[in-house]
Amino acid sequence: MILVIGPGAVGSFLGWTLARGGEAVELLGRSGVDRFVDVSVSGPAGPAGAQGAAGVGDPIRLGSPIRLAGSPASVSAVPELILIAVKMPDLAGAIEGAARWPEATVVAVQNGVGAEDLLLTQRPRGGLIAASLTTSVERSPDGSIQRLSRGGIVLAPVRGNVTAAIGRLINAFVAGGLRARRTADPVALRWSKLLVNLMGNATGAITDLEPSAVYRDPILFGIERRQAAEALAEMAGLHVRPVRLFGADARLLPIAARLPGRLVQPILVRVVAAGRGGKRPSLHLHLDAGAGAPSEVDWLNGAVARAAVARGTTAPVNARLAEILDACNRDPERRAWFRGRPDRLLEAVSAE
Repeated sequence: MILVIGPGAVGSFLGWTLARGGEAVELLGRSGVDRFVDVSVSGPAGPAGAQGAAGVGDPIRLGSPIRLAGSPASVSAVPELILIAVKMPDLAGAIEGAARWPEATVVAVQNGVGAEDLLLTQRPRGGLIAASLTTSVERSPDGSIQRLSRGGIVLAPVRGNVTAAIGRLINAFVAGGLRARRTADPVALRWSKLLVNLMGNATGAITDLEPSAVYRDPILFGIERRQAAEALAEMAGLHVRPVRLFGADARLLPIAARLPGRLVQPILVRVVAAGRGGKRPSLHLHLDAGAGAPSEVDWLNGAVARAAVARGTTAPVNARLAEILDACNRDPERRAWFRGRPDRLLEAVSAE
């Protein structure tokens, strides 16, 4: 059995895909109430050859609902694989929820850099697999899952003999309609996804602008290129190269960084708009929610800044973006100051 911790849009989508691919799947939430959920997904078609691949607006339901356990104690069977699909601020709680099964192999589906370090520390036994998902999904008001972009998932071994587990997951994902493959280097995988996640994320969240608008604005485009250059420098310092992700080939970003801005700007405007399928980036959605809870910026821009410090260098643009976004998260008036004002963000990023 595969247990998916985190029954949000991403976890439900991945659980639905694995179940559709023939795996026994159970979801784990924190409500304390056990129930069955009828997960349905609509959106772009899956890989060629996937039977019944969804078309836009054509929801697909499983033959039977998926069990959603309300607590670890009520999970119906010992899982062989545990797929953790929560945001980085919630990862520690999810690891605690998986503590009942210390030998199970964990698949970490998080954005940013740092998930594997925490899992290796907190779970000294069991296999570990890093995973990066580039399919954009969101939950519709009726509770169904809307798949906004085709994307796919890439898996990399981190610890243990997980070759068979990765093969099993890839087969199930592909059978369920999601493109999937493996790559050898989990560090390169994480940093490649980080490069993609940085695009139009913090800058757009702070100024309340869509990613395409960020890349059309000359001021914000300049900030974007500077933050990307810092991230690429840290990857070079770690001796890792970007890898290909489904729908987001990070290998092209170093090339784009070397070309004149006037040449790549119109291309990147289209790329960032298409890659997210119309969904706002994670940090933008977080600030819009206005809850003031910790965001993922510390594992995105903050991770670049920490890596630079560890190497004895600096990544000032990423460090400042992380600080400014945290300030906007704590104080809505601070965000209002930057709303629609790229000039103010440039001044704040450039300040000592």
